[in-house]
Amino acid sequence: MLGNLQVSSSMHKRMTAPRDYIDSNDLEDSSERLLSDLEQETTVPSWKLSIPHVLAATIVSFLFGYHLGVVNEPLERISVDLGFHGNTLAEGLVVSTLLAGAFVGSLFSGWIADEVGHRRTFQLCALPMLVGGSLCATTKNLAGMLLGRFIVGIGLGVGPPVASLYVSEISPAHVRGTYGSFIQIATCLGLIGALLIGIPVTSIVGWWRICFWISTIPAAVLIFAMMFCAESPHWLFKRGRSSEAEAEFEKLLGGSHVQAAMAELSKTDRGDETDSVKLSELLYGRHSRVVFIGSTLFALQQLSGINAVFYFSSTVFRRAGVSSNLANGLVGIANLIGSIIALILIDKLGRKVLLLWSFIGMAVSMALQVLTAGLFASSSGSFYFTIASTLLFVLTFATGAGPVPALLLAEIFPSRIRAKAMAFCMSVHWVLNFLVGLMFLRLLEQFGPALLYSMFCTFCLVAVVFVKRNVTETKGKSLQEIEIALLPQE
Repeated sequence: MLGNLQVSSSMHKRMTAPRDYIDSNDLEDSSERLLSDLEQETTVPSWKLSIPHVLAATIVSFLFGYHLGVVNEPLERISVDLGFHGNTLAEGLVVSTLLAGAFVGSLFSGWIADEVGHRRTFQLCALPMLVGGSLCATTKNLAGMLLGRFIVGIGLGVGPPVASLYVSEISPAHVRGTYGSFIQIATCLGLIGALLIGIPVTSIVGWWRICFWISTIPAAVLIFAMMFCAESPHWLFKRGRSSEAEAEFEKLLGGSHVQAAMAELSKTDRGDETDSVKLSELLYGRHSRVVFIGSTLFALQQLSGINAVFYFSSTVFRRAGVSSNLANGLVGIANLIGSIIALILIDKLGRKVLLLWSFIGMAVSMALQVLTAGLFASSSGSFYFTIASTLLFVLTFATGAGPVPALLLAEIFPSRIRAKAMAFCMSVHWVLNFLVGLMFLRLLEQFGPALLYSMFCTFCLVAVVFVKRNVTETKGKSLQEIEIALLPQE
C-alpha cells in the first residue's frame, strides 16, 4: 500500500513537472503576443507603401487642371485657325463645353466605380481624355473642337470624384489629409503646366495642337500605372471579396496592420452588399444629412466666386497693365502656395479649422474688393489693391475651401453610398461652376463690382456659419469611426 502511494506520488511529480513547464512557456508566449499587439496598436502604418498608389491617382487631378487651363493662352490662336475669331459665344463654348461634359461624366462616376472598381474606373476615365484630346489636336473646325472638349469633359467628370474616394480609402488615417492635399497640388501643377506649355503659341504656328497632344501623355501613363496599383480594399470588401481586400491592405499598410484594418472595416461595412443605392435614399433616407452637408459645401465653394476669379482674373489684371501670362502665373503661384500650406497643416490642425479660416480669409478678401470698388475706384492704386486682394482670395481658398471638401466628403460618406453620393455632390459642383462662369460677366455689367463682390462675400460668411454648425472633425479617425460618429446604427 505504501509502495503504491510512493509510485503514485512519483508519477504525480513526473506528470506535474512538465505541465508546470508548459504553463510557463504558454505564459511567456501570451506575454509576447500581448506586447506585440500593444506595439502594433501604438505604431502607425508606413506612408511609404501607399504613396505610389496615391501619386498614380493624382494624375487625374493633374489632367483636370491641365484641361481647364489648356485653352487659356491658345484660345485666340485657335479661334483664328478654326475660323470663329471675334465670336465671343463660340469662344465661351470652347471653355464651357468641357464643364458640360464633366457634369455628364459626374452623373455616371458613382455607378461606374461601384460596378467595375476604382482601378478600372481610372482607366476608363482616361480613355475619353485620350480620344477627346486627340480630336482637339487634329480638328479642322469649331464643331470638332467642341466635340473633343465635351468628350474630354466626360472623362474629367468621372475621374476626380473617384480620385477623392480612392485616396481616402487607401490612405492610413494619420496621413489621409496630407494625401488628400496632393489632389489640389496636382490640379495646381496641371494649371501651371498648361500655362507654361501655352506660352510659345503666339510665336509657333499650330503650337496649340501640340498643347492638346501633350495632354494625351499623362492620360496614357494613368492607364498604364493603374495596372500596378492596388484596388480599394473597401470596394473589395463591399463586394464580398474579403481575402482580396486583405491582400490589398498588405500592399498598402504592411502585413502587421492587415488584421486591425479588416477589423475596422467589418465594424460598419458588410461584405457582399450589392443592393443599389437610389437617389431617394440619398435625399430623404438616413444618409440625407451627410449628403446635404456634402452638396452644400460644394455649392458654397462655387458660390464664393472662386472660379470667376480663375476664369476672369486676366481681364482685371490687364487693366492694371499686367500681362495675361504674368497674371495667370501669379494666380497659379498663389494657388500652389496655398495648397502646400494645406498639405502641411491639414493633418495637424484638422479639416474643420482649415475650412473655417479659409472661408473667413476669402470673406475678408472679397470685402477688400468691395471697399476698393466703392471707395477707391478712382484712385490710381486701386487696380493694384484689387490684384493684391485677388491673390489673397486665391491663397486663402487653396488653404482650405479648395482641397478640403472633396477629401471631407470621401471621409464622411458611408462605404455603401460613398461613390454615388460623391457623384451627386460633384454634379452640384459642376452645375454651379458652369452657371458662375456663364453669368459672372453679365452680372458684373448689370450690378457692378461692389454689389457682386458683396454677394460673394456674403456666401463666404454663410459658409463659415455652415461649417461651424454642421462639419465634424475627421482628423486622425478611421473611415469606420467617422461613419459610426455621424450615422445612427440600424
